[in-house]
Amino acid sequence: MEGIEHRIVEVNGIKMHIAEKGEGPVVLFLHGFPELWYSWRHQILDLSSKGYRCVAPDLRGYGDTDAPPSITSYTSFHIVGDIIALIKWLGVEQVFLVAHDMGAIMGWYFCMFRPEIIKAYVCLSVPFVRRNFKVPTVDAMRAIYGDDYYICRFQEPGKMEAEMGEVGTEYVLKNILTTRKTGPPILPKGEFGTGFNPDMKETLPSWLSPQDLAYYVSKFKSTGFTGGLNYYRNFNLNWELHAPWSGVKIKVPVKYIAGELDMVYTSLGMKDYVHGGGFKEDVPNLEEVIIQKGVAHFNNHETAEEISNHIYDFIKKF
Repeated sequence: MEGIEHRIVEVNGIKMHIAEKGEGPVVLFLHGFPELWYSWRHQILDLSSKGYRCVAPDLRGYGDTDAPPSITSYTSFHIVGDIIALIKWLGVEQVFLVAHDMGAIMGWYFCMFRPEIIKAYVCLSVPFVRRNFKVPTVDAMRAIYGDDYYICRFQEPGKMEAEMGEVGTEYVLKNILTTRKTGPPILPKGEFGTGFNPDMKETLPSWLSPQDLAYYVSKFKSTGFTGGLNYYRNFNLNWELHAPWSGVKIKVPVKYIAGELDMVYTSLGMKDYVHGGGFKEDVPNLEEVIIQKGVAHFNNHETAEEISNHIYDFIKKF
């Protein structure tokens, strides 16, 4: 991780840890759950060598960034507010945005609220999801997938933390980061158990070293998972807050990349939405859709070099 600088900056009423390297146009990276700035380590090194200033924060509630205790301090307004304050601190008018998983969801909200700040968006795993006019987000998920769908199980404060506590931090992180199970994650009843990954192997995949896993474990042992889980606990509140943006079109230029085994991409109706015209209708400037053969959810780790190249090939056009 040579040459990556770390600093704590004050944004939007919290202290935020950022990792930074390079000079030039800013590429801002937003990580997912359960991750950290570190998930972008390969892309930071690659793109900083190609003339970009790469900036990756630990998002609110993660790693070395503050984790406010109130659940309602993790709405989309708070997270996007943090990001906009960070961009102001960086002293730039616009950024290239790259985001994955929960970071990708926040990335779409950022595009929705303040499109003029984003030159282009490279989105990994989670496509734009249009707002259901009638049914709150978690209620809709519960109706489709049932009570043991992971997002439904994440809702009750303290419960998932206790279930994760029974199996331990290292098990949870290894279980989630190495999963190749397709389709919506349905958790075992009443426990974390085999979690997201019933076929979890003893050995780590080549793209996740013991040192990488140890870094995540050290940070999550210190913070716990509550900050990250609180994002999911605001899905229904976000649904209420986003009423003024119902039916909005995302005008930012977008490239979407997902693994063909990705748990989100292989969930109900998602492929039809991505390839059947719905995604393009909601995101008129969707320029490219890349589906990576044999690749699972954490494609920024698993195919690090390929993702770096995809990002570079897209943003160099602007």
